[in-house]
Amino acid sequence: MSARADDAREATMVNDGGDGPLAGAVIAVAGAGGPAGRAVLLRLAGAGATVVGADADAERLAEAVDAARQAHGGATVTGDTVDLLDAKATRDWAARVEEDLGRVDGLVHLVGGWRGGRDFAGTDLADWDLLEKLLVRTVQHTSLAFFDGLRRSDRGRYLLVSAAGASRPTAGNAAYAAAKAAAEAWTLALADAFRKDGGDDGPRAAAAILVVKALVHDAMRAERPHAKFAGFTDVTDLAEAVVGVWERPAPEVNGTRLWLTEKP
Repeated sequence: MSARADDAREATMVNDGGDGPLAGAVIAVAGAGGPAGRAVLLRLAGAGATVVGADADAERLAEAVDAARQAHGGATVTGDTVDLLDAKATRDWAARVEEDLGRVDGLVHLVGGWRGGRDFAGTDLADWDLLEKLLVRTVQHTSLAFFDGLRRSDRGRYLLVSAAGASRPTAGNAAYAAAKAAAEAWTLALADAFRKDGGDDGPRAAAAILVVKALVHDAMRAERPHAKFAGFTDVTDLAEAVVGVWERPAPEVNGTRLWLTEKP
């Protein structure tokens, strides 16, 4: 656990005194230390949620947690340094969130990575070995670890951020697109489990996929001031869409792809 993120653990009660749309909700964010994670932590905290971020990089996680806490002084935002490739560590994290905070209402999965080549023939299968771990195995671990907790919630949500390339792979992105497609299939299987669990009343929890072409943030624009980033989704718009999923009924979003870019 990050030293700077750890001090927030003293506030173990859910932040239910706010007036945001997610007041009283406890939401975990996997891959919270990156630009998308930072934006999502900020937006969830602003919506009144109690937020628990996880990342393998303790330093950048602490920076993201600190930024969210400073931006929203009344928010409860904490961080755990977790290796999501370790199934037991992921289960322990999920159990700790629910034990400390009494419930868990969401898992936003932002663990990413990209490897690609110029053409299909030049594909390096080492790329697949890496991407299968980052993009598929972490989804498997988090979904299995948080499944029971989300089922117990009256507004449980599991959100995967995916890429349009999963639906229309290009020759140089075979490994990346295949990994994203596998992660989507796993998430849709989770959605079916929620559907069956709800029975005739419909699912109480939901699993959904937010689809982007790619993500962009201010640092990228500063590095490439002349780039167009056509079709890219800003991380702040992604964060807004994440919060929006909780504003829709579970049966409406369960098992769906929510497109934040043009469909291929």
